[in-house]
Amino acid sequence: MGDPRKNHKQFKRPRTPFDKNRISEEKSFVNKFGLKNKKEIWHSEGYIDKIRAQAKKLIIHPEEQEIFFNRLAKLGLIKSGATIDDVLDLTKEKLFERRLQTIVFKKKLAKSLRESRQLIVHKKIKIANRIMNVPSYIVRIEEENKISVVKKQKKKKATEKIMEQSTEQSAKQPEQSIKQPEQLKQSEPQKIQEEKQEKK
Repeated sequence: MGDPRKNHKQFKRPRTPFDKNRISEEKSFVNKFGLKNKKEIWHSEGYIDKIRAQAKKLIIHPEEQEIFFNRLAKLGLIKSGATIDDVLDLTKEKLFERRLQTIVFKKKLAKSLRESRQLIVHKKIKIANRIMNVPSYIVRIEEENKISVVKKQKKKKATEKIMEQSTEQSAKQPEQSIKQPEQLKQSEPQKIQEEKQEKK
């Protein structure tokens, strides 16, 4: 048997699959944020539900609230000085605004959200020195200014390859030129002997 964690879905399908209002709302989200499919919406809703559940548990543990709030503030989901009510009012739209795909588009590194997604999937976007290929990655506040496009490595042109080959050949030629004088020295005595024989 395989790992049970791999088979565990991280989202729940809607209870009313044919709700017209919900379907139209999901379509607008897909178009607005350039999503691949509706599963990304359901995944984000599940993520927000977990955050709300944690916030409700911390109502009776105020000493742990500050750590929880700081973690969400670093992700840019809430502002500093927020309360439990602010966390409970958190919407999936706020989460989508913090996605790497959305931020790459807002920083004008891509002309559209579709292009932004394509750049990320094809490993053309990096945060600091780390390449990111997950469009749904939640960008931290401190990481926003570290996002950039990976620079293309220039391929060597045919002329450059020819120049390299010629330099390699020229490096080998001096060795051959050194051998030539030795051959001339050997051939000179033979010529002298031939001339003497002709005079006789």
